[in-house]
Amino acid sequence: MENVTDPGLIADIRRYGHFDVDGCYNCGSCAAVCALSEDSALFPRKSMRLAQLGLRERLLGSLDPWLCYYCGDCSKTCPRQTEPGESMMTLRRFLTAQYDWTGLSARMYRSAWWELGVLGAVGLLTGWIMSRLMAGMPTELTAQGGVRINEFLPMTRVHAFDWVMAAGLTFFLMSNVARFFWYTMLRDGDAPPLRSYVSELWTLVWDGATQIRFRECGENSPRWVKHLLLVTGYGLMFSLIVFFLPWFQTENLYPLWHPQRWLGYYATAVLTVFAVEILWSRVKKEEEIHRFSDLSDWLFPILLLLTTLTGIAVHVFRYAGWPFPMYYAYFAHMMVAVPMLTVEVPFGKWAHISYRPLAAYFQAVKTNAAGLRRAEGAAPDAAADAGPKAQAA
Repeated sequence: MENVTDPGLIADIRRYGHFDVDGCYNCGSCAAVCALSEDSALFPRKSMRLAQLGLRERLLGSLDPWLCYYCGDCSKTCPRQTEPGESMMTLRRFLTAQYDWTGLSARMYRSAWWELGVLGAVGLLTGWIMSRLMAGMPTELTAQGGVRINEFLPMTRVHAFDWVMAAGLTFFLMSNVARFFWYTMLRDGDAPPLRSYVSELWTLVWDGATQIRFRECGENSPRWVKHLLLVTGYGLMFSLIVFFLPWFQTENLYPLWHPQRWLGYYATAVLTVFAVEILWSRVKKEEEIHRFSDLSDWLFPILLLLTTLTGIAVHVFRYAGWPFPMYYAYFAHMMVAVPMLTVEVPFGKWAHISYRPLAAYFQAVKTNAAGLRRAEGAAPDAAADAGPKAQAA
């Protein structure tokens, strides 16, 4: 890859958050203290240096920012207090915007009005669609007596809407992932062989399901457990709503021991508890990761909490037999949940739900390919050019 210097790179990155590299003299303390940094991924030092040198193309091709879980050890150790951990967070926002071919991520990250405006527009559009579907229906059903959720909104229509929403979300997220793959694995012309992808496929499955590297990040085992529970709750609720809605949302008020109730209760509990915990931690700012908070860091847990609270309201009003409150709680629930899923997941901070496990997989693929080349007597992979990690200290 050609090393072309871009003098405007640092200024561009700073539009996405805190990025203080002026005081960094590349001592390597951040890489030396990081439990996850290794010879083939020497972060945060390497990323900071690429930015200082204005090497935009090499930074776009780097997996390092996604391999960082932001334990904060590097920021605590930095002798110049340049906050390398937060710089890596800013780089993740910057890279998310570069992968997004629509340009929406860049606008949302750089402008609070854009992010709030897009979320508001999608929410209002959802509300308008809901109002068309439910025009006059709550009054009619209330007059007939009882709470009949699937007459309020026919199951076939709701399920079709879920599939359309999921298809749109998948299209935008996967098309951006394709650009991520191009930048990091193909564009330098030294693509790993197919057998390396096959050999390391288990890494994608295991790391994607467990985020196990998070546990190795500093002293973050408790944070890893909380993160794992949050992801399981989010994935479970998404699956129940998008793929199993006819089974999950029925007129039958199932008894206490039915699995539908407990699956939903588990997902709701972990989403509510950890959304509150995330927001409270950001208010207190005691942990290194929460000292700097971008709007995107606040919005997803807020939307997640509002989604769970309105979902709880729907459930309570339904069991209480109160039609009007239930119908309008459902209305509010959809107005919050739809923009959260269709905007924040493919274009916002939660795009990392795809980029991070893929980065761990791609790094393993590169390491595997480098080993194959060495075994075949070929030149070492460029990823090894950084030298031993010990040299970073």
